[in-house]
Amino acid sequence: MNPQLFLAFMIVAVSLACTPGVDWAYSISAGLRQRSFVPAVAGLCSGYVIHTVLMVAGLAALLAGVPGLLGWLTIAGAAYLLWLGGSTIRSWRGASFSAEAGVVQSGNQLRTFLQGMGTSGINPKGLLFFIALVPQFVSPEAALPVPVQSGLLGLTFVILAGAVYTGVALTSRKLLASRPGAARIVTLTSGIIMIGLGTVLLTEQLLPLLLQLQPAGA
Repeated sequence: MNPQLFLAFMIVAVSLACTPGVDWAYSISAGLRQRSFVPAVAGLCSGYVIHTVLMVAGLAALLAGVPGLLGWLTIAGAAYLLWLGGSTIRSWRGASFSAEAGVVQSGNQLRTFLQGMGTSGINPKGLLFFIALVPQFVSPEAALPVPVQSGLLGLTFVILAGAVYTGVALTSRKLLASRPGAARIVTLTSGIIMIGLGTVLLTEQLLPLLLQLQPAGA
């Protein structure tokens, strides 16, 4: 691969992973509600692995080329964020890092993992991120085939994002370990962020449809 392009991609990828958003909100809230944040971070990274596989297979470009299908996917992702945000808000009163929080059951770990995968995997903006960004750092003149370069770049982002999310979760846990009140505030804020992002996504899709349904003279 082109070393300059790869270094530039890493800089951009780290910058994007360090931008607070729904992934940050989910990793923090999962860490607050459960003893281990590893399933949440692993789930978030698995969602981006799915995006990488779709990108390499060419399915991501196909979805982007069908505006109607992508719109419905956006609505599904928005609905999921609204549900996840509501679930987070309902648990904010019990958020803490105290030892009395209880032992995490394997079933809860699996649920946390799957919710994390859904958070990043069903987000259409994540899909478009791979389509719009990765091709800019692929060199047709490189020794590796384009699909292999795309896959390596996608997995590089997954590793970098996982490291950033782990750092966020660890830092939040250390800062909030002795502040149950702050833990509840962060959990509540995380839920509000998820609902806000879900509402924005939903509005972006439904508002044009509502405008099209209005009479021409209205």
